[in-house]
Amino acid sequence: MQSRLTMTMRNAFWSYFSMIVSLVIQFVSHTVFVYSLGERYLGVNGLFANILGILSFTELGIGTAINFSLYKPVANGDKEKIKAYMHYYKWAYRIIALIITVIGLALFPFLDVLVKDPGDIGDIRVYFLLFLFNTVTSYFVSYKFSLVNAEQKNYIYTNINLIMNFTKVIAQIIALLLFSNYLVYLLIGTFVGLVQKIFVSLYFNKLYPYLKEKNVEKLDKESKKTLVDKIKALFVHKVGDVCVHQTDNIIVSSFISIKMVGLISNYNLLINTVSSYINVLFTSVTGSLGNLVATESKEHQYSVFCTYRFIAFWFYGFTAIALLTLSTPFITLWLGKEMVVDEIVITLIIINYYMIGHRICLNNIKSAGGVFERDKYVALVQAVVNLVFSIGLVYVIGVAGVYVGTIIQGLVSTIIKPIVSYKPLFGISSKYYFIDAVKYAVVVVVAGALCMLLRYVIMPEVTILRFIAIAFIVVVIPNALFWLCFRKRAEYQYVKGVIVNKLFKRRKAKA
Repeated sequence: MQSRLTMTMRNAFWSYFSMIVSLVIQFVSHTVFVYSLGERYLGVNGLFANILGILSFTELGIGTAINFSLYKPVANGDKEKIKAYMHYYKWAYRIIALIITVIGLALFPFLDVLVKDPGDIGDIRVYFLLFLFNTVTSYFVSYKFSLVNAEQKNYIYTNINLIMNFTKVIAQIIALLLFSNYLVYLLIGTFVGLVQKIFVSLYFNKLYPYLKEKNVEKLDKESKKTLVDKIKALFVHKVGDVCVHQTDNIIVSSFISIKMVGLISNYNLLINTVSSYINVLFTSVTGSLGNLVATESKEHQYSVFCTYRFIAFWFYGFTAIALLTLSTPFITLWLGKEMVVDEIVITLIIINYYMIGHRICLNNIKSAGGVFERDKYVALVQAVVNLVFSIGLVYVIGVAGVYVGTIIQGLVSTIIKPIVSYKPLFGISSKYYFIDAVKYAVVVVVAGALCMLLRYVIMPEVTILRFIAIAFIVVVIPNALFWLCFRKRAEYQYVKGVIVNKLFKRRKAKA
């Protein structure tokens, strides 16, 4: 049995390789898209992605609950139990696909209401149908990846995704250069996506042939009850998460304009690209966390969690500062001044990015530990707070109000979730969580303020040389300050030890 660290590193390696390739073609594709079609079509892309994200709330958290339930039978090699869970999962997702189809078609009469100031962009209903088809068909194969995740083999999904996405994006770039037609762009994406889903289905049937066996035992009452209880709790989480994370573009499109959604999407591309690189590390470790929770003591779990969280602080803190300082100059150099959004809006979006990153470790270990019930209503409170403040403030301060509302709801989660989760997870008080949170936030704010001050001094006008100079400063100042403040912490010493040990082994092997 390979170690959790080995599997995590393998998953991370292939994920980062995939990300590097994807990053290059994604920026090329986005650039061609902007110059071929314009910001309104970017807005339509972002808007419909959010709408389909909302429709996906019908997933009810079944995927997360099944993933948690699979960790133990996978660790024990219990194929009969695995078959039972996967059979349940398959039929649940087929029902979900049907529900999403019905709800999606019911939205048809209201699409015009959601798109303010669309301009001449063609028939949005046809575009929406293609988005709906892509979402619905994904439910017929996506459940199979849960077993790969439970086996800590995320790299299998990563490699398949890389090949198919590369093919899709290259084909879409060629289509934009030849036709400058959004419908052709979507049709190509739909076709390649369908081929990918067929391939995935056939590949996993070959990889796990026992899943095709007809003699599938039913889940015992205790397992089914545990699963249903967790699904109920996760359903509440899902409704709240959807209202929080999938509504910003819809509110901006409905109350401001579809063009503003497009402008913000340029920044979101940068943020999501950076976030994806970091999330690879945390996604790669999810299966290992499940194995950790299933096999280790709470004391050891807490020790690993503290290190895990420290790494998240460093990565998210540094990248938040880099995005805050460099994103607007980068957009100016890349797409032009007319594509720039007000600095206060971007600052609010980056604050939310850091807060999400700060919470990701607790959310992941909660999922791995199956602690869903205690804070299930927090997500509903977040949803109400987000919608009330975002819609209320958009009338008062415009687009910035949407993101102020998003930050306020994030504070609700940041405060309440540790309070209700720390005891069942680790058997200790959550005060230690908040003490570290404040320490981390103060250092990030100080480092960010220094970088922004230097940007205003050094770069009154954006040029490539000045951008490079500021980028160098952004690399040095936050990391130096983080090291200075936290170099004596046990978490830093552990990470340093792992890195030094790995480098030493490599040098010794070469010698």
